[in-house]
Amino acid sequence: MQIGVPKEIKNNEFRVGLTPESVSEFTARGHKVLVETQAGMGIGATDDAYRAVGAEIAETAADVFATCEMIIKVKEPLAPERTQLRPGQILFTYLHLAPDPEQTQDLMKSGATCIAYETVTDRTGGLPLLKPMSQVAGRLAVQAGASALEKAKGGRGVLIGGVPGVHASRVVIIGGGVVGFNAAQMAVGMHADVTILDRNPDVLERLATHFEAGANTVYSTRATLEQEIAQADLVIGAVLVPGSAAPKLITREMLSIMQPGAVMVDVAIDQGGCFETSHPTTHDAPTYVVDDIVHYCVANMPGAVARTSTYALNNATLPHALRIADKGWKAALKSDPHLAAGLNVWDGKVTCEAVAESLELELTPLAEALASRSGKVGSIGE
Repeated sequence: MQIGVPKEIKNNEFRVGLTPESVSEFTARGHKVLVETQAGMGIGATDDAYRAVGAEIAETAADVFATCEMIIKVKEPLAPERTQLRPGQILFTYLHLAPDPEQTQDLMKSGATCIAYETVTDRTGGLPLLKPMSQVAGRLAVQAGASALEKAKGGRGVLIGGVPGVHASRVVIIGGGVVGFNAAQMAVGMHADVTILDRNPDVLERLATHFEAGANTVYSTRATLEQEIAQADLVIGAVLVPGSAAPKLITREMLSIMQPGAVMVDVAIDQGGCFETSHPTTHDAPTYVVDDIVHYCVANMPGAVARTSTYALNNATLPHALRIADKGWKAALKSDPHLAAGLNVWDGKVTCEAVAESLELELTPLAEALASRSGKVGSIGE
């Protein structure tokens, strides 16, 4: 199969779909890989590093999209990229379609087969291709929040861990999943006063056992959430409903009870955000202020640490990408129901229930896509 790796064009997105080490796995199996020139520079991977493992270098993204059967990216395709997708072409990347009707419609119009990292599952019900970026984002959320708390950046002017004789910052983490756990690890390690809210008693028990006296665990209700954020210096939104838009847990009205200069980091912004006042920002201008509360809502947080993020992501995505390349998308998905859960758009139709429900679109059953014989025999991805 011909695999294409275009350079990411989202603002300050320095990650790349495949590392040179991952490319070597494809070429060793006889697949061809076409990488857009300088696609890997953000992680320190030169064109020569890709050539050394058998890849060819394309001068433009258009060359990659025009000739390759499967496109492997990191972030969702932007409008100029979506117009270059074609029927039957495989797109393997993060999509986050639930809060993005425009992208969804464009992907449907393209006729491409779109497999989303974030809805691929595993045997435990987890999201293994989302997990590495959730780990990075959770840890980075505390780092970013600590910076935003500086007075010169609009924050309260408090140090996360305090100093002897002065209170440490109060950090409230909403959600005890992968993002929340990793955020708590960082915050506890920086000696903050940490509270984690969740609605799953099993999650709370696991967190309490792990952190012991290092963090407080609280069952999340509207009342307890208000009590905690009223005292917080830093609030980290770490909730996720797989494939769906994130719930709005903090309303604009609730900002009035918070301390002026407090910081809110919305890690769920890719899924629409879990704060009512959230809107996506960029690494160039990561924060804004609403009612004296600093909001950090960068939609591609892990892009700030591109090398770490790219290698962590490839560790998770590579086995699936190789399976698709070796077998074709349909056989690969038939052989692995967890990978099949990643199919979001196929042949102009939405096949992910959460996306269809969020955007009020007709759902095409996954079984129909896998049983179909649409397109020419031997066409792309068959």
